[in-house]
Amino acid sequence: MLARDESHLKRTPLHALHVARGGKMVPFAGYEMPVQYASGVLREHLHTRASAGLFDVSHMGQLALRPKSGQVADAALALERLVPQDIVAVAPGRQRYAQFTNEDGGLLDDLMVANFGDHLFLVVNAACKAEDEAHLRAHLSETCVVDSLADRGLIALQGPKAESVLAKFCADVTAMRFMDTGPRKVLGFDCFVSRSGYTGEDGFEISVPAEHAETLVAALLDNPDVLPIGLGARDSLRLEAGLCLYGHDIDTTTTPVEGALEWSVQKSRRTGGARAGGFPGAEKILSQFEKGASRRRVGLRPEGRAPVREGALLFADAASSEPIGKVTSGGFGPSLNAPVAMGYLPTSLSADGTQVFAEVRGQRLPLQVAAMPFVPNTYKR
Repeated sequence: MLARDESHLKRTPLHALHVARGGKMVPFAGYEMPVQYASGVLREHLHTRASAGLFDVSHMGQLALRPKSGQVADAALALERLVPQDIVAVAPGRQRYAQFTNEDGGLLDDLMVANFGDHLFLVVNAACKAEDEAHLRAHLSETCVVDSLADRGLIALQGPKAESVLAKFCADVTAMRFMDTGPRKVLGFDCFVSRSGYTGEDGFEISVPAEHAETLVAALLDNPDVLPIGLGARDSLRLEAGLCLYGHDIDTTTTPVEGALEWSVQKSRRTGGARAGGFPGAEKILSQFEKGASRRRVGLRPEGRAPVREGALLFADAASSEPIGKVTSGGFGPSLNAPVAMGYLPTSLSADGTQVFAEVRGQRLPLQVAAMPFVPNTYKR
């Protein structure tokens, strides 16, 4: 996901603000993005857990799926041809986590789908957004118009004080619950606000016209409870929350069942459901629901203080030569003051408390399979 040719990096509408505030800019998913600010990753992480952190996620893709019939249910039915989730049941003003699947049941991307009453609003990952848009156009153009909303920025305000901070500019947010979404006026600007995010904390994501993004962010950062947060802390926060990073923890070779994402596939789309199957890879995915998968994404707690990073091979014991899996995300969890990781293991070894070993710099380090999230979420339900 890291771009190698820095001369072709794109910039978000908040680039100048990041530089002015001392953001350390790095290439990420084709964009120049702040990995941290002067306060550092550790403080940024802990501040988000205790107060409110502000993240620039404008590199992500924003799309509108508009039904040609004028009936949003038709757009929902159309999208269900590409995802295993129940989109028809997403009520106006609500959103749902989903995945695009391929013919082998693997994940092309994961995304958020919101019902805005007369159309669907989608947020997709930065590294996949061009392919996702092309995928939608190729398969749904007969029934839907696919609009790229490239003229909008996207920010996330996360943490226990996010509501009180945002309510100063949009009183409506206090009535919102987790996964509520829709158009809202924020600081007088026409925004889309969802009560969601990717940190495990209560918070909001705000889609704002690009020309107003810097004004809105500057106003939010004027509150002493808010700090700007870079990619480094965003990664450690989502890891503690047990949330997948596309391209690392899930990818085109991973099914929802293998990725421990069964909760995201509603009964209506499973075998025996009202609209079972009908999405790419349905035969394999539904078979895994019935019979299980051979491997599974699990949480891992290394013993000791040494982090176990992405790519480390996993072994059943300290002496075996054949790896049984690997770590897909790993680092230090500041909220826990301990290392945490995620990875894939044979389903037979995926039970909480199972001991496995990771190979780190020629040594075998013990880990325990652990329940996720590592840090309890604080969503307002």
